[in-house]
Amino acid sequence: MQINRVEFCVAQACTGRCKHCSIGVKDTNEHIRYAKLAGALTRWKSELPIESVMCFGGEPLLYADEVCAIFREAKAAGIAQRQLITNGYFSRDAAKIAEVATQLSDCATEILLSVDAFHQETIPLEPVQQFAKLAKHVRLHPAWLVSAEDDNEWNVRTRQVLAQFGDLAVSNGNVVFPRGNALKYLAEYFPEDAPQTSPYDGAPSLFVAPNGDVFGPQGKLGNAYENSWIG
Repeated sequence: MQINRVEFCVAQACTGRCKHCSIGVKDTNEHIRYAKLAGALTRWKSELPIESVMCFGGEPLLYADEVCAIFREAKAAGIAQRQLITNGYFSRDAAKIAEVATQLSDCATEILLSVDAFHQETIPLEPVQQFAKLAKHVRLHPAWLVSAEDDNEWNVRTRQVLAQFGDLAVSNGNVVFPRGNALKYLAEYFPEDAPQTSPYDGAPSLFVAPNGDVFGPQGKLGNAYENSWIG
C-alpha cells in the first residue's frame, strides 16, 4: 500500500456543537505546533510519494498560523494538493477574518467549507459568509443525512443554507454516519444494525494527531515532535 497523503488533525477544539459530529465536543487547547514538526513533511515527501496534505479538526482555523505554516512547507516541498476542511467560524473580527483568508489564498489549493443545517444550528452565518467571500479556492462542503437526495428536515434546511452563498461551488459533501454525536442525537435516521465505522476511514495516509503522534494504516508509527522516522 503506497502512502500518498498526510492528514493533520490540527485541533479537536471546535467553535460548533454539531449534532452530526462523529467526535463530539472536545474542550481542550491541545493543537498541532508547527515549530515542533518543521521539516517533517519535507522528509516524508523525500521517502514517500506524497501528493496531498489536508488540515482539519475540530476547527483548524482556531490555529490558523499553524495551518498556514504546514501548507507553506507542503508547497515548498512540491506537494500539489493542499486541502483544508473548516466551518469558517474562527473569529468575529472582520480584520482577522480578512487576514486569515489572504494567508490561505497563497498556500491552500482547496478550502472545503462545512456549511449545512448542522453547523448553522450553532454557528452564525455572517462571519462564515465573509470568509467565503474573501478566501480563494472555496467549495461548500455540506453534511447530508441519509443521502444528498433525501428530503428529511435536516437536508431541506441544508439546501436553504447553501442557497445563501449564491453560486459558490458545492462539493459532494459527506453523508452522516452513526458515531459520536450523530449516534446520540440522530439515531432514528440510521438502521439498527448500521456499522459505527466511518466510510471515510482506511485511506492510505499518514494521520498526525494534535500531540504529534503519527498513525499509518497499520497503527501508530512514531511521533513527529520527536523527529522519530516513520517507515
